Amino acid sequence: MRIRDVMSKDVQVARPTDSLREVAARMGAGDFGFIPVADGDKLVGAITDRDIAIRAVGAGLGPEATVSQAMSATVTTVLDSDPLQAALDAMAAGKIRRLPVVDKHERLVGVVSLGDLSTRVKEKYAGEALETISRPN
Repeated sequence: MRIRDVMSKDVQVARPTDSLREVAARMGAGDFGFIPVADGDKLVGAITDRDIAIRAVGAGLGPEATVSQAMSATVTTVLDSDPLQAALDAMAAGKIRRLPVVDKHERLVGVVSLGDLSTRVKEKYAGEALETISRPN
């Protein structure tokens, strides 16, 4: 089974110039806390509800600050053609729960979460990844 078989394909995308207010409202309306950030069709980062709370609000930025001011510019990705284990390994190594999925041309095609994977892989592997991700630094 490949990542393309379990990933979410209907992905909201933020732009670097979007306001934090707009992105936070979209997160609330869609009940999710992670949005890849793209400039055109190029993935340039990701922003989470935690980024907004800590990097933006915690640092004194207002709601009209831009996504580029609070996003993570370094983002781990996986290929849609990768096996599921590749995503689990990347999540465990980076202590992350969601990964943007790109195609062979490096275009964003989806997002895969630990929850997506946990229903498809052996319980042991998902549990090991979650344990590693949850372990304090």
